[in-house]
Amino acid sequence: MSQVITVKGVSKPYDCIIGSGVISLLREKIKDVTKAKKILVVTDDNVDLLYGNRITELLTEGGFVCCKYVFSNGEENKNMETVTNILEFAMENQISRSDCIIALGGGIVGDVAGFCASICLRGIDFIQIPTTFLAAIDSSVGGKTGVNLRGGKNLAGAFYQPKLVICDTDFLNTLSPEIFSDGTAEAIKYGVIFDKSLFEKLRKDFSDDIENIISRCIYLKAQVVSQDEFDTGRRQLLNFGHTIGHAIEKCSNFTISHGRAVAIGMVMASRGAYKMGYTDKDNSIEIAKILNNNNLPVSSSFDIENLLDVMVRDKKRQGEEITLVIPEKIGKCVLKTIPVNSLKEFLKCAL
Repeated sequence: MSQVITVKGVSKPYDCIIGSGVISLLREKIKDVTKAKKILVVTDDNVDLLYGNRITELLTEGGFVCCKYVFSNGEENKNMETVTNILEFAMENQISRSDCIIALGGGIVGDVAGFCASICLRGIDFIQIPTTFLAAIDSSVGGKTGVNLRGGKNLAGAFYQPKLVICDTDFLNTLSPEIFSDGTAEAIKYGVIFDKSLFEKLRKDFSDDIENIISRCIYLKAQVVSQDEFDTGRRQLLNFGHTIGHAIEKCSNFTISHGRAVAIGMVMASRGAYKMGYTDKDNSIEIAKILNNNNLPVSSSFDIENLLDVMVRDKKRQGEEITLVIPEKIGKCVLKTIPVNSLKEFLKCAL
């Protein structure tokens, strides 16, 4: 049993296939969406130990010439040096414009491999095979790719849609509780922005309903991406918790994971919005409660000046303004553009 969500209204529409055991469809689906004869699998050392050989064997048995690039896991390796190394490896293995890159891993692998695909030979096909809950519901879908610079997270990148996303829920069985909960934070984000019923489902154990949870999150993201592929309007709602969250990640030197940083960011953004008078209700209380239920943090120890220094470099800044995502109520968020010089006051209210 599997589900298929089609991401429409983008430069390259594609399917997201979700379910137990769907990785077995990989060979035939690749042939449906690309003319590739040679495939470069990009993964990290953790995922490679678990699934690297299985994927390369599937591809080889399907008649593809396969090569694999493995880089060390961790946010510190999501950088231009890794991109350069992958591109050099691709050229050494004579990857051509008709060939394909597969991203096998979590969000870091997907972002790096997708960015490489977008600039390799001015763009070659790529396929996402997410292996974490977070990547399955968020980063593998929508075409945002990129790497970090010294100034902050995801400051170099491109919008580049995959040809296919294959989300085998069996891969989630090897996740630690901590890594799984990173994805839960993003799922809660979808509930706050769009879907109160999804939010309510996440209050209790949802492990028996994981396929439907993933499918619902992908559906919600696909709807927004189809309306705003390049993140100039409604898609910015998906950044709820991220402006502060990215700053927390950077200030921690990435020792705080993305999901945990976003969890804190959602609470702080909600509290700040209420105290600044942008909303009539303090939604941070309800959000903090569900995050606590899922063993996620709700507060930050970083001071205002450190957070502010990172936030003013955020991608969502346009000139002297920055757009924040404000929850009016659970299930509905709005965009609020404020002057950059108001961020300090907002952070004081948020802490």
